[in-house]
Amino acid sequence: MERRNDARNAVDAHLGSPAEVARDRHWASDLRSSIRCAAVLLALLLLIDWGAGTLTALRATLWVTLAVLLFLVLYPTRVSAGEGWLVARGLRGARRVRTDHLVSVRCLNGVGQRLVLRDTFGARVEIDPRVLITNPPLWHRLDEDARVSALRGSLTCGATALCRVSERIDRETAMTVFKVSGLE
Repeated sequence: MERRNDARNAVDAHLGSPAEVARDRHWASDLRSSIRCAAVLLALLLLIDWGAGTLTALRATLWVTLAVLLFLVLYPTRVSAGEGWLVARGLRGARRVRTDHLVSVRCLNGVGQRLVLRDTFGARVEIDPRVLITNPPLWHRLDEDARVSALRGSLTCGATALCRVSERIDRETAMTVFKVSGLE
C-alpha cells in the first residue's frame, strides 16, 4: 500500500499540486449539452417514426446508432494544464504536450478553429481556442509556459498565433466588462 502512495506522490510532485492545475470549468456543461442533443435527436426520430407507424426494431436501431454518432461528434475535449504541461483528453485518449518546451503553435482555420501545439519531444495537441478564452487560468498557464519556451529559444513558430489568441481574450474580457458595467 505504501508503494502505491509513494508512486502517486511522485506523479503529483511532477504534475504539481491539484491547486496549481487549471482545468476547463465548462467541460461538464458541454458534456451535458452533447448528451442532451443526442437524446433530443433520438427522441424526435423515434417519435416521428412511431407517429407515422413505421417504427420497427431495425429503424429504432438505426436511430440509436445515429444518436450515438452525434454524441461522439459533439463529445468535448477535456483540457487541463499545470506548470510545464497541457493535456487534452478526448475519446481517442489523452494527448500531452510540454508547454515549457514548445516548438510551434499554429492556428488552423476551417469549420472549427483549432490551436495546434507541438513540443521538442514530438508531442502534438489540438485544442479549441475557445477553451482558452472561456478559461483564463488555462490561458495564463499556457501563456507563461510559452514565454519560457520563447526565452529558451525553442519556440520558433507561433508568436503570431499566440498574439491572436491573446488579443481575442482581451477583446472578450473587455466586452464582458462593458456588459457588466452597462456600457455596452
